[in-house]
Amino acid sequence: MEQNAKKILIRGARIVNPARGEDFVGNILIADGRISAVSADAFDAQAEVIEAAGLTAVPGLVDLHVHLRDPGFTDKEDVLTGCRAAAAGGVTSLLCMPNTKPAVDTPETVRYILDKAKDADAHVYVAAAITKGIAGETLNDLAALREAGAAALSDDGRPVVDTACLAEAMRKAPALGMLVAAHCEDLYLAKKWYLNEGEISAQLGLPGVPAAAEDCGTAREIAVAAAYGVPVHICHVSTATSAALIRDAKARGVQVTAETAPHYLLLTDRALLKKDADYRMNPPLRTEKDRLAMIEALRDGTIDAIATDHAPHTPEEKADFLKAPNGSIGMETSFSASYTALVKTGVLTLPALIERMSVRPAQILGIEAGVIEAGAPADIALIDENAVWTVDPDKLHGKSRNTPFKGMTLHAKVRATVCGGRIVYSEL
Repeated sequence: MEQNAKKILIRGARIVNPARGEDFVGNILIADGRISAVSADAFDAQAEVIEAAGLTAVPGLVDLHVHLRDPGFTDKEDVLTGCRAAAAGGVTSLLCMPNTKPAVDTPETVRYILDKAKDADAHVYVAAAITKGIAGETLNDLAALREAGAAALSDDGRPVVDTACLAEAMRKAPALGMLVAAHCEDLYLAKKWYLNEGEISAQLGLPGVPAAAEDCGTAREIAVAAAYGVPVHICHVSTATSAALIRDAKARGVQVTAETAPHYLLLTDRALLKKDADYRMNPPLRTEKDRLAMIEALRDGTIDAIATDHAPHTPEEKADFLKAPNGSIGMETSFSASYTALVKTGVLTLPALIERMSVRPAQILGIEAGVIEAGAPADIALIDENAVWTVDPDKLHGKSRNTPFKGMTLHAKVRATVCGGRIVYSEL
């Protein structure tokens, strides 16, 4: 992203900075794309002023799981529109997944995304494919992908079918400084499905995917990490058993981190009774037991981060409940949905939520983000905790409208976003 030389003064905000244990009212001065001062009285007469009294300044959110659909599916989303949606949700850094067309399995495709992202409204990090064509069988040249700028490795959209291939990637990744983000799913158990297997799938008379499909995948990834003493990051956790497996692995010292998504915190498979494909995603919405397990796992630190799995599809694709592809968008609603599920209910404090949406994801990905202090990147979201709003898909900023939160009333809202020292979103 090109940095803006213009100075900005955020004045009178409540500054919540969990990475440093800080929570106070003050000013933030920005110059040359970085924070130059944070104090009760920071000031510069030449700076553009954002009057932030009554608002809360937090480090820009870091989303570890985003599908930008670029290259190949730009009718759904592209790098620039996806980052525009990110900015509207306070997301200043994101990790984009490789299941594009072509897949992100060559240095050229990595460079294409990073080049296009130079003018985007968020910092884009690339997860390159572990295997050629995301077919799960033949390992890519991981060093070449890293050299091209990839920050992570994943076959997301699918698991790495060949466990030996997965193990080799997990063993090589640490020396390359790359995160391995694992889509955990046993494809033999999954097969053809429309929703979670259980009471609702039986009521609708549709084939469901058992929770065991995710759980077996999670167990495999943990086993590889434990056997070789290497780290792994588990994507989009949705089941109580997977959370329990991760909790146990952490207690044993396995280097495992994990994320869940806002829709698993607020919704269950009962939403599928509407026969609306916007509620179909992979993993699917689960049961109330699973929803509560996700909340508890975030509370006790078993699950480290909240990520969106932002997956845009066109209205035409989503029109047919049975034929529609899985996936829902989420970056513009991620903070508000998570705040509604966790802070408004008293499960987490606001600083604890920001720790899981900014500080911890930045640590997992190994990027410079997640903190408000002099010298840090000027990536900041301004939040109105008193806002109450209803999600209107037609007012969202990306190309697609397939949000599972449509019509839902949410608490707290991002009012402005600064990324790289540039105001990339504002409704002030």
